[in-house]
Amino acid sequence: RVIKAKQPKAFLLENVKNLVSHDGGKTFRIIKDALEDAGYYFRYQVLNGMEYGNVPQNRERIYVVGFKDKELCDKFYFPEPIPLTKTIHDITKPSEKKEEKYYYKEGKTKYYPMLKEGMTNRDTVYQLRRVYVRENKSNVCPTLTANMGTGGHNVPLVLDDYGIRKLTPRECFLFQGYPEDYKLPEIADSHLYKQAGNSVVVPVIERIAKNMVTVLEGSEIKKGIEQAEQQLSFV
Repeated sequence: RVIKAKQPKAFLLENVKNLVSHDGGKTFRIIKDALEDAGYYFRYQVLNGMEYGNVPQNRERIYVVGFKDKELCDKFYFPEPIPLTKTIHDITKPSEKKEEKYYYKEGKTKYYPMLKEGMTNRDTVYQLRRVYVRENKSNVCPTLTANMGTGGHNVPLVLDDYGIRKLTPRECFLFQGYPEDYKLPEIADSHLYKQAGNSVVVPVIERIAKNMVTVLEGSEIKKGIEQAEQQLSFV
């Protein structure tokens, strides 16, 4: 509704990758029909943050990029994959002790025996799933969710020099590609975890947006040249 009402030159949408297959593809067909009805041409692609943003998180999302001008849409291209050079240790810094509230201690939680037995790899992030702990075999952070850090479900865990602990809210934002000096709001950890889980992978968005700007700026330059040529023809 916003796109239809405001008619921007271009737009960028992001959602879970299953949007394409949801309800047998009906949901995405409705979205495509609505965008076409609003007067837009668009492209879409599923990109993983660890492959397109150099962020050590396994996060596949669908990105939809649209333009009012078909020629501009035809010129747009999604970014190419880039090497993953960052590891979880660049974010978790295992030699740095975190606040005690993030650590699981023997006798303090019913999950500790299960965690101690199941968590042996220091090079990846685990997920606590109430009745079991799951290791991410790709040695990156699993997809962060909006309900992580609440109760015993989907809590991301690491093994550092001081024991077993959950990721801090700051680390969750870093796994989404936020800069280290990004100022987090002073709200409860539970709200920060939710905001981080609902966020986008910033470097992926940045790369897509830059390609969009390149196309749009090229159009403006072309338009300026055409206007100048018209003025010269009058002279």
